[in-house]
Amino acid sequence: MKMTRIGTFLLVGAFAVGGATLSAAEMTLEGTVSDAMCGTKHMMKDDAACTKACVDKGSAYALVVGSKVYTLKTSNDKDKVELGKLAGKMATIGGDVTGDNVMVTSVAKVVKEGY
Repeated sequence: MKMTRIGTFLLVGAFAVGGATLSAAEMTLEGTVSDAMCGTKHMMKDDAACTKACVDKGSAYALVVGSKVYTLKTSNDKDKVELGKLAGKMATIGGDVTGDNVMVTSVAKVVKEGY
């Protein structure tokens, strides 16, 4: 009986800790707007045209940060339109990050100083 309680507490504790690591974290990421199907390597020479074509065929937008590809999820059309304008370009994306997915809360073009 004592062993069963301890096992139960350990199991509940493991789920509590595991669940905490899966929760979303608000982050700001900077990278290139792409699509989830192509990621870092586009099938067309023009990255922006390829991204738009893939999204039109049902792929989600993505953000390439170094070698990591984040799938972008939008809750409104405004963010999706902004991502389309920035296809193939550098962008700063704010949102809730869970694993490789980002629930987008903000989209902005990267503006380099001196330009």
